[in-house]
Amino acid sequence: MFYGSMPALLTPFTDGKVDEAGFKSFIEWQISEGSNALVPAGTTGETPTLSHDEHMRVTEMCVEVTNGRVPVIAGTGSNSTDEAILLTQHAKKAGADAALIVAPYYNKPSQAGLYAHFKAIHDATDIPIIVYNVPGRSVVDISVDTMVKLAKLKNIVGVKDATADLARPTLHDIAIEGDFCLLTGEDATAVPYLAAGGVGCISVTANVAPRMCSDMQRAWREGDLKTCMDLQKRLAPLHDAMFCETSPGPVKYAAMLLGKCNGETRLPICPISEDSKIAVRSAMTSLGLIN
Repeated sequence: MFYGSMPALLTPFTDGKVDEAGFKSFIEWQISEGSNALVPAGTTGETPTLSHDEHMRVTEMCVEVTNGRVPVIAGTGSNSTDEAILLTQHAKKAGADAALIVAPYYNKPSQAGLYAHFKAIHDATDIPIIVYNVPGRSVVDISVDTMVKLAKLKNIVGVKDATADLARPTLHDIAIEGDFCLLTGEDATAVPYLAAGGVGCISVTANVAPRMCSDMQRAWREGDLKTCMDLQKRLAPLHDAMFCETSPGPVKYAAMLLGKCNGETRLPICPISEDSKIAVRSAMTSLGLIN
């Protein structure tokens, strides 16, 4: 259903407000550079600091500008089940192709609580759902057993796996019956994840190197392993630079260097340090993304 390179889109701001014109232009550029799907209103889009109206508007703009050219997977997660239901219902109404729903953060629910959370959203909505497992941000890890139970719900179609556990996709592939979309959320492990049964990457790096990330994923699908590995190796320093500080600080600075936004973030994310700026600029220069 979904495959390839899927940027977790940043949200550009100007003077504290969502830069709608900048966001629309950024979407057009992403499509022209070969991104296979777009993921607005995720963690990289700074949704914890967006109001409900802003969150919904970001999703609406992405659907409107994309206009069916590539799938839109709208971020609709929350640590409040009721809020996640509200955002997921809106994504369906707005015309998104799927919803990306993060494991509830801070609450630290049990496995039973995680299952109940996703089932409640599933039962209250009618849209394909990709479960987002990111223990580093949410402090909970959705177990393989729980994922197997969730995969039995008809509209839960896949996982964004940001555990960096390369045994996980194989375990999911073995245990889950039928088609289940295995996507990594870790740029640095994108190719090993493909080798373990994955079909794509929801990417931070693709915000600033969309063509290279898309070409790498396509090379894998076409069996061109040399090109795929060459691109993975070339991209590795950029992947590291994108996480030299808390995301999306580094990727917003990188996008500013490309002229795609002004680099503005919302507190508590603040501008990255001078040392981090040097690391980001160096990685981008080495790839020829900037002079």
